[in-house]
Amino acid sequence: MSADLVIKGGTLVDGTGEPRRRAEVAITDGRITEIGVNLDGRNVIDASGQIVAPGFIDIHTHYDAQVFWDPGLSPSCYHGVTTVVAGNCGFSIAPTRPEHHDLIARTLENVEDMDVAALAAGIPWDFATFPEYLASVERRGTGLNFAAYIGHTALRLFVLGDAAYERASTPEEVTQIQATLREAMLAGAAGFATSFAITHRGVDGKPVPSRFSDRTEFEAILDVMREVGRGVVSIAPGQQCGIADMYELQPKTGVPFTYGALLTSPTGQHRQQVELNHAGWSNGAQVWPQITPRPLVFALTLAAPFTFNMNSNFAELMGKAIPERREAYANASWRAKAMAEWDANPGFTVPRWETFEIAQSPAHPELEGRRVSELAQQRGVTPFDVLLDLALDEPELALRARCILANDDVDEVAALLSEPHCAVGLSDAGAHVSQLCDAPQATDLLGNWVRGRNAISLEMAIRKLSGAQADMLGLPDPIRRVCDFPADTERLTADNPTGVQHVLVNGTPIRAEGQQVNTDLRPGRLVRPAARQLARGAR
Repeated sequence: MSADLVIKGGTLVDGTGEPRRRAEVAITDGRITEIGVNLDGRNVIDASGQIVAPGFIDIHTHYDAQVFWDPGLSPSCYHGVTTVVAGNCGFSIAPTRPEHHDLIARTLENVEDMDVAALAAGIPWDFATFPEYLASVERRGTGLNFAAYIGHTALRLFVLGDAAYERASTPEEVTQIQATLREAMLAGAAGFATSFAITHRGVDGKPVPSRFSDRTEFEAILDVMREVGRGVVSIAPGQQCGIADMYELQPKTGVPFTYGALLTSPTGQHRQQVELNHAGWSNGAQVWPQITPRPLVFALTLAAPFTFNMNSNFAELMGKAIPERREAYANASWRAKAMAEWDANPGFTVPRWETFEIAQSPAHPELEGRRVSELAQQRGVTPFDVLLDLALDEPELALRARCILANDDVDEVAALLSEPHCAVGLSDAGAHVSQLCDAPQATDLLGNWVRGRNAISLEMAIRKLSGAQADMLGLPDPIRRVCDFPADTERLTADNPTGVQHVLVNGTPIRAEGQQVNTDLRPGRLVRPAARQLARGAR
């Protein structure tokens, strides 16, 4: 019988890690029906000279809101990504109550650099519960396959109300949290996501609601995840659950854990995390640190310096008007207090001043591209003073600086990419729109690390972008066999990577001959994880 479509002439890399081979792929009704030779189809894609591979799965996005006004989910759709997972870091937009719509939006503004006005205009808010949210997305349709975690911050706000931003939950509230989580998981949530990270501050600089939970609440949540036996637990680690704790908790819970992030650092701390992961897997713990092929580069303004907000002196200014910030920045005593806090707490939270450069300065365009450390040396002051002084020269503190936080050691990144039990994640697609764009991580991995540096094999890279992600998420076999085939990549840009010739979502082309097509169609599906066979050690 003739298939709807056959992909001919290409080299198949199937996402299992097995060696590439010449093969044709037949698709009917959006499903792969045969892989072989001399296949017949009513339509043919000529993939001669190209790699044919499963669609990529981006496990760390924040498309929870954008899916409503941009169902194509750009820019991920340009890079061979055909399935995304939203709700990361615990910042889903459901469950929610009408009185908390603005609070959810302002939380997302602070932690994920989202625009409150855009959220108000774009989210239909025709849902309250998480099942209703999934139904709303499914009813409207998506350009890519879509999965979503239920987020801890939204979950606590739904149960505790405004008190979620103030305290731990009571036993009665814990029971309600469990019931709401159970309802979401059975309706098809991809898992549970939370943040205990000091980087995440919400409204008025307060820790986000998930950071007010305690270990009792968290372990009660894990009990539900063990009970339902599907999806994953995604954690931004912190006081309530550190990285080492995950290797103790995961075997008792049964479903896999993943955390963000495992990034290279000048201190070499990432090597300790790698050794911990080796030991954990040897002992049966399924914990997947998230890695990325890209350096963690941030662009920040002094009007809203996201990466500085881990410093309590900056956190106190969150939500303040520009005049109040100007007053603080001009105050020598305030500057000294901020620097003293960094000096007292070395590590990830301390800016790497040697990486800072001026990205945009309307008042001093001649300084754009200059290293802040060089300017500091010339002026006989600290790099921190240079940033603040230049910002004060701008009417709205509009100075924009670019800096590297981590993951810029090429050799060490290559080593992390070769780790078998690390998941490619951290694209943050849909968030941080004025600060970073790591949605092209799939084409970065293929173009720069496979082809450019030969750091890992093509087979391993595609396994990490597709099959390994599906295994971790527990995607059902019918979903995993959907035809989503991009080609290899040559040149990396956010919105027009050359080399990604064809992309199919459930058998429907969304990219052909290197150009986006069928932009009005919504061939994506809501992806629900399948139930797992849990290990005997899960309690």
